Amino acid sequence: MSNVITLTQDNFDEEVLASDVPVVVDYWAPWCGPCRMLGPVIEQIASERAGTVKVGKVNVDDEPALAERAGVRGIPYVVVYRDGAPAGQAVGAQPRAALEHTLGLDEVPAAPATAEAA
Repeated sequence: MSNVITLTQDNFDEEVLASDVPVVVDYWAPWCGPCRMLGPVIEQIASERAGTVKVGKVNVDDEPALAERAGVRGIPYVVVYRDGAPAGQAVGAQPRAALEHTLGLDEVPAAPATAEAA
């Protein structure tokens, strides 16, 4: 099961702008090759950082107003929002480490591994 939220005009403000944790938003389109290459990286971030970072995707074909609002000029376009405002962005497909560094996620700890309390 995916931890990635599909973002729309209806839920963007609540899920992203009102979030109490950083939110990584991937602006993408199904026809975009680099977007498809970045997809698994976005899924990994969502899975491994569940609870510390929220991850969502905006299909720019389905939600052109959200893309325009974010200033999307090319895809994939990934933005991290902190306290309701853009705090970092990356354009194009990048290796995970580079993407996390560009977005400042290397400063946010990953979710702790599930373990029994001692």
